Amino acid sequence: MNTTTTPIDPNTTVGELVTRQPNRSRLFEELGIDYCCGGHKSLRQACADKGLNLDDVLARLAQIPATPPRSSHEAAAELSLGQLIDHIVTEHHAYLRRELPRLAQLIHKVACVHGEEDERLASLPGIYDAMQAELTDHMLKEEQILFPAIRTLEESEGPGEVGFASIGQPIQVMMAEHDSTGRALETLRRLTDGFTPPDWACNTYRAMLDGLRELEADLHQHIHEENNILFPRALEKERAG
Repeated sequence: MNTTTTPIDPNTTVGELVTRQPNRSRLFEELGIDYCCGGHKSLRQACADKGLNLDDVLARLAQIPATPPRSSHEAAAELSLGQLIDHIVTEHHAYLRRELPRLAQLIHKVACVHGEEDERLASLPGIYDAMQAELTDHMLKEEQILFPAIRTLEESEGPGEVGFASIGQPIQVMMAEHDSTGRALETLRRLTDGFTPPDWACNTYRAMLDGLRELEADLHQHIHEENNILFPRALEKERAG
């Protein structure tokens, strides 16, 4: 849904466009438009330099909502276990596999360039890299072990075929890893003053914080859907069987 109400002036610099709305950085990255060091160029000039059609780029910018949409979990409780798993994999896992590497590049760049201006930035790559590695392994365990077991449980008359004495065993592991991710997010938020950029922050810095803010929001929703909907319903199904 297009929530942009003011037409974009093509003579505005690409740096200013990202400053006003940091999630525009994703499109500029896709198009190869430098919004940081080259942020002084107007959108018109940046498109000309890259051989891009200005009207096409303006149309795509107009489609970017001021607040990036996130998948709603309002109807999650109405889905079957299998449908909820499909939603988690296609929405949240796909988002993480797309976003985690992009954010890693931004975080390492910001820490390298601006670490001397704010020593806290030097801590971000280590914390983020550990969280990314854990999340990557976490998704594989869910997709290859836990989620197939839940699907089997849903299709069977009891827990005998799922491969565990109780499905609660892998669920406990996943919930502990959720807690670990939550602690990492809290640390990242604290070290960045609630994802608030300082006055001197460049556009790469601002794009990093915008990405971290969106990542936190998506992970909060993702974990809610698993901890509070999927896992309890799977355990209830096991007990009923």
